Amino acid sequence: MTVNPSRSELTTPPLYEEKTQAIARELLAQTAEKRSLLAKIQDQFRWDDKLLNWTMDNPSLRVQLFRLIDCLPSLTTKAEMARHLQEYLSVPDVELPEALKRLLNFTASDSIPGQVAATTLSTSVATLAQKYIAGETLKQVLKTINRLRKQSMTFAIDVLGEAVITEKEAQSYLDQYLALMGQLTEVSRRWSSVPQIDAADGDDLAKVQVTLKLTAFYSQFDPLDVEGSQTTVCDRIRILLRRAQEVGADVHFDMEQYRYKDATLATLKSLLMEEEFCDRNNIGITLQAYLRDSYGDLKDLIEWAKQRGKPITVRLIKGAYWDQETIIARQNHWPTPVYNHKSSTDANFERMTQLLLENHEHLYAAIGSHNVRSQAHAISIAQTLNIPQRHIEFQVLYGMADNLAAALAKQGHRVRVYCPYGALIPGMAYLIRRLLENTANSSFLRQSLTETPIEELLAAPQWREGDQDGSEVEPTPMPVTTTATQIDPSADTNFAIATHRTQAESALTAVKQQLGQQYWPLIDGERVQTEKKVQSVNPSNPTEIVGTVGQINIAQAEDAIAAAKAAFQTWKRTSAKERADILRRAANLLEARRHELNAWMVFEAGKPLQQADVEVSEAVDFCRYYAAEMERLDPKIIYDVAGESDRYFYRPKGIVLVISPWNFPLAIPTGMTVAALVTGNCVLLKPAAVTSVIAAKLSEILVEAGIPKGVFQYVPGSGSTVGAHLVKHPAVQMIVFTGSQEVGCEIYANAAVLQPGQRHLKRVVAEMGGKNAIIVDESADLDQAVQGVVYSAFGYSGQKCSACSRVVVLASVYDAFVARLVEATKSLNVGIAADPGTKVGPVIDEAAQQRIRETIDKGKTEANLALQLPAPETGYFVGPVIFTEVDPHSSLAQEEIFGPVLSVIKAQSFEEGVAIANNTNFALTGGLYSRTPSHIEQAKTEFEVGNLYINRSITGAIVARQPFGGYKLSGVGSKAGGPDYLLQFLDPRTVTENIQRQGFAPIEGIE
Repeated sequence: MTVNPSRSELTTPPLYEEKTQAIARELLAQTAEKRSLLAKIQDQFRWDDKLLNWTMDNPSLRVQLFRLIDCLPSLTTKAEMARHLQEYLSVPDVELPEALKRLLNFTASDSIPGQVAATTLSTSVATLAQKYIAGETLKQVLKTINRLRKQSMTFAIDVLGEAVITEKEAQSYLDQYLALMGQLTEVSRRWSSVPQIDAADGDDLAKVQVTLKLTAFYSQFDPLDVEGSQTTVCDRIRILLRRAQEVGADVHFDMEQYRYKDATLATLKSLLMEEEFCDRNNIGITLQAYLRDSYGDLKDLIEWAKQRGKPITVRLIKGAYWDQETIIARQNHWPTPVYNHKSSTDANFERMTQLLLENHEHLYAAIGSHNVRSQAHAISIAQTLNIPQRHIEFQVLYGMADNLAAALAKQGHRVRVYCPYGALIPGMAYLIRRLLENTANSSFLRQSLTETPIEELLAAPQWREGDQDGSEVEPTPMPVTTTATQIDPSADTNFAIATHRTQAESALTAVKQQLGQQYWPLIDGERVQTEKKVQSVNPSNPTEIVGTVGQINIAQAEDAIAAAKAAFQTWKRTSAKERADILRRAANLLEARRHELNAWMVFEAGKPLQQADVEVSEAVDFCRYYAAEMERLDPKIIYDVAGESDRYFYRPKGIVLVISPWNFPLAIPTGMTVAALVTGNCVLLKPAAVTSVIAAKLSEILVEAGIPKGVFQYVPGSGSTVGAHLVKHPAVQMIVFTGSQEVGCEIYANAAVLQPGQRHLKRVVAEMGGKNAIIVDESADLDQAVQGVVYSAFGYSGQKCSACSRVVVLASVYDAFVARLVEATKSLNVGIAADPGTKVGPVIDEAAQQRIRETIDKGKTEANLALQLPAPETGYFVGPVIFTEVDPHSSLAQEEIFGPVLSVIKAQSFEEGVAIANNTNFALTGGLYSRTPSHIEQAKTEFEVGNLYINRSITGAIVARQPFGGYKLSGVGSKAGGPDYLLQFLDPRTVTENIQRQGFAPIEGIE
């Protein structure tokens, strides 16, 4: 929630401002770098400094260099480093400095010049890392700490590691901190006392402080599952806090991405109120001033601290994930959680500093900034309010603003240096963030190195447009470069927001009370009763009946056909705009009923909540996109020449039979149905039996949106009788199908038979699944690759046509990848779909469960069973399964499984990996995890799939952005959600008229 600041909160009081300016000028004078001529000459030969300077002047080079640095730790040979150096820096739009051109002047990566280039690069990056990482070993870190203490500065140690993706890693993270606190405090007993940092106001202070990430204590930490995440996290934090108390160390909790913020604060507030910890004042929490709601969070913390009665420390920083937060918000069409402008962040930092220091008795302050003005502002308030030394300290990051830290220490302030500790590979993401910060145009550090006037450098930060009023922020449109139709896309629910979680929980409760009702077919605008009915059950709990659905017979199918025929005569003449407006109303109704529809999918399809939610967004987007597409196609295309009028336009086909699947029970039937409707066709929707209640809900929405009688009809029925009858019916002009290859090919064959009285050839659009592969090469980010493969393979229990069922891994990283993959999969929560902590729910029904189990049993004879997770006995559950050392020609690697079964295949080279990936009958989706530009380009041209995803998961295609569909035996027809999809539902016509009369015709331009 964003808090509206008052006018007084948005300005710095004159007394503070006057002191701030004086203190800032003094600090700036003390931080002015005085370097000898010898040092300046030596810097000319330092490649690490050259790299930084070049990136400041050349944005394109900056992007390529940082990408290269990001992948460098994964490259194991000098030849690989040299090859990547050339690939990244030889792109046409990068203007290279002369020194880099000379460095790249080699023809073979394993040549002596190539070796020299690789050595220069790796040495430079290692030197850069050493500037910002306090040490790769404890011995190195202790050397850094001793140096800091000699300068009267203390420290906080942070163990590097960006992603904890397994429970084994989470436990290791805890164990590492437990050991580290013991080791540091043991060594600290031999340190000489430094009163400036080891004591304050007569009290001794801890000499050791560690700082850590809350999410690293639980690999499945999820804002949707706050309660479940808290339970596991708190169990581990209690162990850590007890150990810290035993050895006498301080503990500080970092803040990470916005999605974790509320859950982090709620967890720590709850834990620190427990009797065991409520008296501790050596614990800290971080707040990020670039977040719009951070000022409100600080106010809440103050009130909480007053109730607690003992202060904790708030480390106030500006934030390190601005670009990432902005991109995520734009991609998801959410309000941007961060301020749009750096100056607004600085302004917010100052008002938060003032609020924090004015409440120093309740919360101690740790002011973390490299901006001289920001630190001076805090000092001016502290001096004015005469704040005790124990209640405030100043912090900088290791390797950043060293001169400022030294100046603050010389003035007698307690200065703490945040010291990252660990190996280069997990530290690379941290290094990139520091490089981004140092080279950004808005960085104070960069501005202070330029000729920026002091008055401008130290001016009070101003609130910028869109930031100042603190009102609710509208989603920022994602910049798109395209010639395609654009829509206002639907935003997935951000479950990090508490109100959204509450709405979801309320919908689950309300829908549960509606289970067991009857649903009748819709024919010619009326609900008709049937003799035959089927029960739809909850796959998480098959004893729970979701609904009873009437099944039409042949006679009722004929009634539906007759109604569609009659309705078509009017509907085909209805304007495209009117039809499009109905779709837009349907989109709004889908959006309004989002949480309810989510709940129906949880109960009937066994979809975990987040998997269901994105499906509603897709259904909404189909409606809006196809509405816009039809309006684009509607105008007649005019080709006029002298004496002749030529018109090109479209007409609808007639009656369209839509046969929809169960795995996307809302999005896919919506997309197929509304595409047919908006093009002027009449639709008979025959849904999959196991999810026909959800289809009934869709029928309600379409009727409410204004679809006329007979134009749309909901006709659940037996596939072998009613379905077959409709497929062969001579009045049906088109069949749109999504499902298995077996059924799809049968439909294709039957539709090709010309029936008695049939005067057209039926068009079939069929999507029939895949045997999708992800390739992982030696340059891949393994954190990213493991997470992407796990999500793609086991999301919705592998029951997506786009799911990953094969992962092809290059031999050099095979063992490391498999080890992490197995551990990450072990960490998944398998359980009922309604549980917010569930990552893997049930499969759809007993038949699917039995088929998958038989596949697993067969697979055990073909490959090595690396993992088979247990699953609940009640319900249709199959725990995730991983096979390794899989033969690429085996049934495991060739046959579609449609369940949570993953085959891992080893390849000796990237070329072999592509060949293995292509060696199936399918061509639907595929993925590549690589940071090698040539591999990425090769995959773009040679990987035989309809949808290729690079360095991301391979499921979750978004309408218009990623039109979906494949070729080979994966399907026939154009891509759903794409610019030519609607053309399949239309017949084009050309009308040519001779407009001459007795040799006379109007000629434009001649009077």
